[in-house]
Amino acid sequence: MNKYETIIIIDPKLDDEACNAVAEKFSNMITSAKGTVEAVEAWGRKKLAYPIEKNAEGFYVKIDFTSDSEFVGELTRVYNITDEVIKHIVVKKD
Repeated sequence: MNKYETIIIIDPKLDDEACNAVAEKFSNMITSAKGTVEAVEAWGRKKLAYPIEKNAEGFYVKIDFTSDSEFVGELTRVYNITDEVIKHIVVKKD
């Protein structure tokens, strides 16, 4: 089991409840894959450095978790097919 940190930027057209539901969806996905979620931080709406899909801002969520390395590929795949996620990154922690 490795420690990871992921930051996702959610479409700002969604309200706060919908953004939190998206974050909860990914937290549940991590725990269902036998990983553990250490922390979920909703940073809220912030201005983007550059427009992404014609959006000037986004709803940021940071999730610290532990899981096996094979799960990270699946998580990235689901990020890519989720319409609400406009940008994401997963980083392995030391």
